[in-house]
Amino acid sequence: MELVVIVVVLAILEYMVFSILVGKARGTYGVSAPAISGDPIFERYYRVHQNTLEQLIIFIPAIVIYGYYGNPNWAAGIGLLFLIGRPVYLLSYVKDPAKRGPGFLLGFAANVILLIAGLVVLVGNLL
Repeated sequence: MELVVIVVVLAILEYMVFSILVGKARGTYGVSAPAISGDPIFERYYRVHQNTLEQLIIFIPAIVIYGYYGNPNWAAGIGLLFLIGRPVYLLSYVKDPAKRGPGFLLGFAANVILLIAGLVVLVGNLL
């Protein structure tokens, strides 16, 4: 489970970095708090940050469930896909939102796999 926890901590640190990038974008593009709109580039950073939070709500329980009840090494490995997908999503979304698909799919696929694997293991344990 140590590897799973390391991946979770890295995901949270990644989210914190995205938070810093939003703060930096506020200054760069002149969007004073509490505003969340104004400059389109700022809005892209903000949306990446919010979407990452939305995905973390799925990711953290999914990786913990599969890591605990299933295979922690596989869970951590699949979790790495999420960690790789988020910066790919960030870079592509900020450059051109229409090209955010590959980064989003990496993270989303990791979440789906972890959820299904966790459910399969739990149902198997019940049977």
